[in-house]
Amino acid sequence: MAIPMKQAAAVGKYILTQKLKGRKRYPLVTMLEPLFRCNLECIGCGKIQYPEEILKKTVTPEKCFWAVEECGAPVVTVAGGEPLIHPQIGEIVDGLVDRQKFVYLCTNAILLRRKLDMFKPSDYLTMSIHLDGVRNHHDECVSREGVYDTAVAAIKEAKKRGFRVTTNTTIFEGHPAKDLHKFFDDMMELGVDGMMISPGYSYERAPVQDKFLKRNQTKALFREVLAPAKERKWTFNHSPFYLDFLQGDRDYECTPWGNPNYTIFGWQRPCYLMSEGGYTETFKELMETTPWEKYGTKSGNRKCRDCMVHCGYEPTAVEDSMASPKNIYRSITAAFM
Repeated sequence: MAIPMKQAAAVGKYILTQKLKGRKRYPLVTMLEPLFRCNLECIGCGKIQYPEEILKKTVTPEKCFWAVEECGAPVVTVAGGEPLIHPQIGEIVDGLVDRQKFVYLCTNAILLRRKLDMFKPSDYLTMSIHLDGVRNHHDECVSREGVYDTAVAAIKEAKKRGFRVTTNTTIFEGHPAKDLHKFFDDMMELGVDGMMISPGYSYERAPVQDKFLKRNQTKALFREVLAPAKERKWTFNHSPFYLDFLQGDRDYECTPWGNPNYTIFGWQRPCYLMSEGGYTETFKELMETTPWEKYGTKSGNRKCRDCMVHCGYEPTAVEDSMASPKNIYRSITAAFM
């Protein structure tokens, strides 16, 4: 099962409530970045390039809870940076679980085995492990040898202790499809509960700029990557409609308000990937004052031209999944079969 039944039911109820209230724009996932500091220097990351004084800052647990409650989305991803570096990460995760938010703790897993005792298995908690492919490829992407093996050992230990575990893979230009096929097979053999995949976004601060996919490259690569999915019985933690979109079988517009991002600076405008609109102090201000028409595929904004990242398009896909009985049936089948 890719998505826990409790989570799917809660999200479905939440979406129905928003529709009954006539809301056209609403969040599905609060993306929470309580710090930017990390213990890796991944080639496609734009976070760790901030000055040292910024990397030292963290968001307090109280401020995290305030932001999540203000947003109201049923799912929360806790990322960064590396969240396990945050000195109060245990308190943050416990507080979100106590509030019955479905928490995805995103980590490179370097510290996970040592810090697993800080957390308790729960229907509301998923360990989301960043792995960008097979051993050699992943270690090259994160610029350090041995990280893949460390992450695999952490996955095994987390599963042994009863945690729900997923992986999160960013795919760049030149990644051989056959390597990804092997990686997906390996993850299924490890017993992960689901896999997330996404093309990388071209952060301007990223140290390497020639690895980001153009839109037509994304569609061609993901068609090849996902071709054996049914036969190999891979389990993805995505709406099936988003996977269709990645392969060019559906044409979606971005809904950046679906995954709003709260950071050390406040609510990031317009989305997790871009901050050219600055930051707002409140979620209400983010929703009401952001010129959403300036962003997305049809806007003409060059920074949005090639983006097909899940944080912008998964909410669109989820919205589409509720558009008809046929779509609802397919979504339910994909989630629970």
